[in-house]
Amino acid sequence: MSTTDHQSLLKKSKNLLIGASRNLNDPQVFHKLSLTAFLAWVGLGTDGLSSSCYGPAEAFLTLGQHHFLSLFVALLSGITIFIISISYSQIIELFPSGGGGYLVASKLLSPKVGMISGSALLIDYVLTITLSVASGTDALFSFFPIVYHQFKLDFAIFGVIVLIFMNLRGVKESVMPLVPIFLLFIALHAFVIFYALFTHLFNASQIVAATSADLSATRSQLGFVGMMLIIIKAYTMGAGTYTGIEAVSNGLPILRDPKVHTAKNTMKLMASSLTFMVVGLMIAYLLYSVTFQPGKTLNAVLFENITHSWSPTISFPFIFILLLSEAVILFVAAQTGFLDGPRVLANMAADRWLPSRFAILSDRLVTQNGILLMGVAALVTMILAKGSVQLLIVLYSINVFITFFLSQLGMVKHWWNVRKEEKKWKGKISINGIGLALTSLILISVVAIKFFEGGWITLVVTGSVVALALLIKKHYNSVHVLIQKLDSDIIPAISSSFYYLHQDQEGNAIEKPVYKPENKTAVVLVNGFNGLGVHTLLSVIKTFPGIFKNFVFVQAGVVDAGGFKGSAEIVKLEEFVKKEIDQYVEFMQHSGYYADSFTSLGTDIVDQITEMSDKVFEKYPNSVFFGGQLVFPNETFYTKLLHNQIVFSVQRRLYHEGYPFVILPIRVTY
Repeated sequence: MSTTDHQSLLKKSKNLLIGASRNLNDPQVFHKLSLTAFLAWVGLGTDGLSSSCYGPAEAFLTLGQHHFLSLFVALLSGITIFIISISYSQIIELFPSGGGGYLVASKLLSPKVGMISGSALLIDYVLTITLSVASGTDALFSFFPIVYHQFKLDFAIFGVIVLIFMNLRGVKESVMPLVPIFLLFIALHAFVIFYALFTHLFNASQIVAATSADLSATRSQLGFVGMMLIIIKAYTMGAGTYTGIEAVSNGLPILRDPKVHTAKNTMKLMASSLTFMVVGLMIAYLLYSVTFQPGKTLNAVLFENITHSWSPTISFPFIFILLLSEAVILFVAAQTGFLDGPRVLANMAADRWLPSRFAILSDRLVTQNGILLMGVAALVTMILAKGSVQLLIVLYSINVFITFFLSQLGMVKHWWNVRKEEKKWKGKISINGIGLALTSLILISVVAIKFFEGGWITLVVTGSVVALALLIKKHYNSVHVLIQKLDSDIIPAISSSFYYLHQDQEGNAIEKPVYKPENKTAVVLVNGFNGLGVHTLLSVIKTFPGIFKNFVFVQAGVVDAGGFKGSAEIVKLEEFVKKEIDQYVEFMQHSGYYADSFTSLGTDIVDQITEMSDKVFEKYPNSVFFGGQLVFPNETFYTKLLHNQIVFSVQRRLYHEGYPFVILPIRVTY
């Protein structure tokens, strides 16, 4: 099989699995990919809503025999959901282009604190995928006999793999198929909650009396302080309930315009539905005296207790559909990790805390490297944790509340700093202040209570990511110094010569040289008018003196996650690329050489250059391609990982096309 046929087969396979390339020049592409408030509620809000499948259950079980205290835990949980939601709505207003925990902490506290928040978020989103799939698997297998539970881990691993491929296809494609099941989940659980309340409506006085008696007995047994500690512990152990709220503010870039309005509507939908679900389920647990049963989720036990007196022909399919909807909605919740995790990676990569390749988009306009990293990390975590929901909840909650705490702290600091300019600062700082107090309480409690039960693991892993980010940043900073030195050595001299090259000795304008086909053409790959490009050009002239009379410059503008925010950003990038490459053409023309340029925009620089090379070679058949490669003082695997070795990939591709390509080393020194 030829190379061309092999590439064609790979492309067809890729199109089948994750879809064909998207057209950046399509003015509707951003509208087609963006999510309305409803779709965002499905794609982002389900992280929070699905937590009703495990958060309330964890809190209820923590109460032990003191089930009637669940009423107070439910009330506290509902209040917390609304406070955190309102505080994040303020973050959305302050950061209309995207106000996730990383950006909030970076802008309002410091870049390093933001990096810590971002590192915690990355682990959180990996655990979002792992916990959601593991919990969904538990829900589904609750319907089957215990003998089949040996296949739970295999099923969970398969689920993560399926989600990876779904997300490689794109944001909207990964959400749309799940809408009907999402609505089914809402409808069925709303029915369960209303049914539980209605069937016990006429026993309200007895429930109130039993609650009062349980409170008195608990207070006599443990004292007021002991009773409050139990409530606080249960409230803390249900912290997984609030974990999806941050996703909306972080996912702003993929929402439909006007983004702030869409995000706030999404937040309202999520907060209302989550509060209803959490409070309703905890009351239902209490009303039906739900207790833990091995191999079953607490929701599965509740559904069995509710349908105990029903006909088997009705109860059997009803329970199955309920548990199936829970399993699928939890799989939907894993989408948050795939939607927002790569975005945090891209933001941190753009700020050079992580390898720059994580900011690159695929031709499906998704951060493919980020999706693959999140998916693989989730697979590894699933295997190491053996799909244990109890362990994953602990790891999950700690990282979420690190980000919550830092975001609220940053907002409190902001409102205090602008108190003289902002008339309503007292009300706003009060909301974020309460949010800060609640998130601090939960974070400290979870770490203290669960530290030796797995809590230390997430702190070690997050700390390792922080340490790695610091090392990467240090490397990029040192490289930046080298690049600046490279630019300062040559750019000022080149720029100052432009004026003199425009005129001959008598002050007359120099005529632009014309193209002569018999002369050899040097095709120089550049990435902006900078020291690397200029040094590559001068190296061609110096290494091959008098050989090349024609010069063609090729530049591919890369649309990454930072630039993919709308058609206006694409136009700006296009104008910038043209302006940069025109400086090379102008310089060479006034130096007495014929010069031309080719530019394009896309997400894969190698594909772009390959496509342009065909056009270049068609117009200038007597051509040789040149590219410059930075050579660092200490070349290691680490430097290769952090820097895209694009010129070598381009060389291999053009060799297969039969085009001559020469790589020129550009050495940088301290």
